[in-house]
Amino acid sequence: MIRLQELAGAIGRGLLVLVCAAGLLAVGSSGPAGRPAGAPVPLAPPSADRLAAARQVAGQRPTDATAWAELGIAAVDRARSTLDSGLLDEADRALARSLVLRPERNHEALVGSGMLANARHEFDTARGFGQRATAMAPDRAAGYAVLADAELQLGHLPAATAATQRLLDLAPTTAAYTRASYDLETHGRTAEAVLALERALELAVTPGERAFSAHRLGDLNWEQGRPEPAEQYYRQALAAQPDDHFAAFGLARSAAALGRTDEALGRYADLVARMPQPQFLLEYAELLLATGHQGEAAAQLATLGAEVRLATGPLDLQLARYLADHGDPAEAVRLLTEEWQRRQSPLVAEELAWALHRAGRDQEALPHARFAAAPGGAGALGAYRRGVIEHALGLPGAAELLNEALSRNPYFSPRQAAHARELLGAGRTGAAPSP
Repeated sequence: MIRLQELAGAIGRGLLVLVCAAGLLAVGSSGPAGRPAGAPVPLAPPSADRLAAARQVAGQRPTDATAWAELGIAAVDRARSTLDSGLLDEADRALARSLVLRPERNHEALVGSGMLANARHEFDTARGFGQRATAMAPDRAAGYAVLADAELQLGHLPAATAATQRLLDLAPTTAAYTRASYDLETHGRTAEAVLALERALELAVTPGERAFSAHRLGDLNWEQGRPEPAEQYYRQALAAQPDDHFAAFGLARSAAALGRTDEALGRYADLVARMPQPQFLLEYAELLLATGHQGEAAAQLATLGAEVRLATGPLDLQLARYLADHGDPAEAVRLLTEEWQRRQSPLVAEELAWALHRAGRDQEALPHARFAAAPGGAGALGAYRRGVIEHALGLPGAAELLNEALSRNPYFSPRQAAHARELLGAGRTGAAPSP
């Protein structure tokens, strides 16, 4: 049985042993500072060829409920890296057909439906599917993967850990180790999260598994202020799966950190032309602002404004971040307060704290900022934000937090890292620049 305690020594022996004295927490970040929103990890990311094969099988077996469920799962997995919402619609149709063909005892369709709900950020719904799948088949791994993803996003951290541990016990594969790394990172155990991802990469079978593990290793290196190894992992991910947009995003931000600004701007421009996702647009706009390209930045921010107006369904935390920093902070507070009522996650707490700060409500922001940091400390962006809030309130720990942000990752944001240095410099000279 895989357990969670002797991690480092076990890795040296070629086996990751995860011990559960208190679940995955016995081993051991950063929410929005790194990923976001901690994107749900698919159980077995397939290549485009695997998706095509699933389509072919479903076409050949139109009355086979399992074939349609497997097509739905393949489509959701493929959408993870390509960010193609049309694939989620295809998955929805395939899973619905599977459930029509076999409405009872359809474990595969329950798992696929949970994965689809996670991909659409409908985490309560996903949790329900995960619970049904694990109750139906407590010794099958896939339901625990759905449940771990949903519980983490809902802020139910002990439940997420328990589901991840069960997944590791049942199936110590790439999918389990990538989830273990998320759990460890959430609890501030970054070094062990890296070890878990290295094991995930060793075990990877499909191109999608290799790409996902590699670009997550890039993310963790990036979050530790190590853009050179991060860049190498992102290149490895793209070699395995050329349409991994998050790896392309990582190459852009790594180039910026390494001083190759023109290359970074070109990479961002190419990426948002192909995939205008909020996180990509926002970081591109902020690099443009930091490098004096005001007009081009305004165009990217206008696109984000249009996405806010067109948005439906669950709140995209990146759009809330855009509103807080470049749009209407009061509207960001309203939307994030509603999201907080739905899920008390550290991810939501950090964004709400920042929106409250930007709206001039620092006293209300502070408890949320502290809640966000509680599971395992803040990432660089989280430490910066809390430092700014504490600075605005005149609290003595502000400088320590700002120094922590720059120590963790001096490249975490071109504009906000510069602002952290300004605040620290002003503290030494007695003058405080405005945020």
